Amino acid sequence: MGHDHHGHDHGHHHHELPDGVAPPGYRRVLWIALVVNALMFLLEVGGGVSSGSVSLLADAIDFFGDAANYGLSLAVLAMGAAIRARTAMLKAASMILFGLAVLARTAWGAWNGEPPQPLTMGVIGTLALAANVAVAALLYAYREGDANMRSVWLCTRNDAIGNVAVLLAAVGVLGTGTPWPDLLVATGMAVLALTAGASVLRQARRELEAKGA
Repeated sequence: MGHDHHGHDHGHHHHELPDGVAPPGYRRVLWIALVVNALMFLLEVGGGVSSGSVSLLADAIDFFGDAANYGLSLAVLAMGAAIRARTAMLKAASMILFGLAVLARTAWGAWNGEPPQPLTMGVIGTLALAANVAVAALLYAYREGDANMRSVWLCTRNDAIGNVAVLLAAVGVLGTGTPWPDLLVATGMAVLALTAGASVLRQARRELEAKGA
């Protein structure tokens, strides 16, 4: 008796509700995050192409991936833990693929790249940072949930770190007149995506094993 309602049952229900139950307010936060990320993806693609910045394009792909992640999270929010864990694995795989794609684009830029336009990078990077900090603040309360919720938080946190790095790259490009600061930041963002993807993958696997799925 009281097994499902005891708040300290092995720490299980502290951040993680029973299957099919979303934390209060989480769905609304995901919708806000989805819209913000979709809009920023469009803005950064335009800015990345017009400025020639690999790090802006990397950030744009990241925004796209996040928008897709938020959509997936909304789709499985009311489903069982095993389905949510498998969805987290899918999202982890997308983060890893994003990292590999950015590394490939960075290598191409290193081979025959022109310096990007630092002013465009700076303006769009600032807008992106503001958007991500706002979304990260909304998601902060849910950062310790299951693998699915953790992947959403990690993606947003990585985006905010990436935005700061893009701004530093813009300063570096302005100061050196070379594409190298931009390419270095893009490489760093790729590594961040790879490590975060691997982290979510490990947690999702543990959750599946715990469920015997």
